Amino acid sequence: MSGCIFCRIVAGTASATKIHEDDILMAFLDIRPITRGHTLVIPKWHATDLDELNPALGAQLFAFGHRLAKAMRRSDLAADGANLLINDGKAAFQTVHHVHLHVVPRQQGDTLTFAKGFVLRRPHDREETAAAIRTGLDRLAAEEKAV
Repeated sequence: MSGCIFCRIVAGTASATKIHEDDILMAFLDIRPITRGHTLVIPKWHATDLDELNPALGAQLFAFGHRLAKAMRRSDLAADGANLLINDGKAAFQTVHHVHLHVVPRQQGDTLTFAKGFVLRRPHDREETAAAIRTGLDRLAAEEKAV
């Protein structure tokens, strides 16, 4: 879908700070993050909303979001938790009409910072942040391999 910014990111005709990409999913930093590390996970095939999303693909989307949230705890972001959220449709404040999962790292006691970030939504050092999350993914993989 040529008018969809996320489809253009997948096609490589629009830029994004990528965290992960495989044959099915892509994860990249939100351009207007609520917190440092706010990442979007998208299916590489266009689905406007959950009505159009294959449930098995939705399960893969959430499974990677789960993995990403765990990796953020192991990264230099030092997240204590995460919000995982899908805004489905205009009524739910979906602004990019391509299904996407928000993974927003949180820290204990960050309520005021989170609220401020929700209003201001200013980017952080994108490359440093992406590298930190990728390191968290590597640490998680090493943990799993050791078990």
